[in-house]
Amino acid sequence: MSLLELEDVHSYYGHSHILRGVSMEVEEGEIVSLLGRNGAGKTTTLRSIAGAEPPEVRSGHIQFNGTDITDLETEDVIMSGIAIVPEERRLFSNLTVEENLELSRISQNTWNTIRRKIGLSDPSGKSLDELYELFPVLEERKEQQAGTLSGGEQQMLSIARTLRLPNVELLMLDEPSEGLAPQIVETVMNAIETIAAEGTTVLLIEQNVQAALELADRGYVLDMGSIVYEGTAEELRNEDDLDQYLTV
Repeated sequence: MSLLELEDVHSYYGHSHILRGVSMEVEEGEIVSLLGRNGAGKTTTLRSIAGAEPPEVRSGHIQFNGTDITDLETEDVIMSGIAIVPEERRLFSNLTVEENLELSRISQNTWNTIRRKIGLSDPSGKSLDELYELFPVLEERKEQQAGTLSGGEQQMLSIARTLRLPNVELLMLDEPSEGLAPQIVETVMNAIETIAAEGTTVLLIEQNVQAALELADRGYVLDMGSIVYEGTAEELRNEDDLDQYLTV
């Protein structure tokens, strides 16, 4: 049984049919890249998994840990162990780095209720020390307002804040390298590799195809809302026909 399974998923924005029968699997411990041009349906796929509206999943099934989560509210999807780092980061710009990280904490009473509801045995997220070890610059900037950070530092904070959530089994990232300098891209990608090595499964949307396939175990290529290629990272790197689906 795969950690995450999508079976013939069709998603819509109003009357617009975006995902057209998407089927894919993510195994526990993998890094899987979702590739394709802008508008191919990559972000819609992540939002469909997360239960975000829009889009609306009108047919097909999404399973996580063997449980159908197709119709769950976003909050319940997060509580089940799926977390998403959105492309727009959504930081609280007037709060400090550490205050942003602390906002990911949930009261113990709330977690006791959740634990009884979904059977969590260890709901704790990563500690501040663990996050500062992953991203040392955040410790240096911990008293600095998030809105004054560089783009790369904001991306690191967005990832760290998500990992602060309890019970993250699947981390979904939407374009984590967008707009970043090459050196910062390498830092972010190395951190994602470390996160996966420590046991968190990763589903990654990334326009930087070379960086994505160097990092990933496997990948899927989307075009016009449908999967057109899938395979190991090595197979995708050696596939000559992929350029038509990855370039504008």
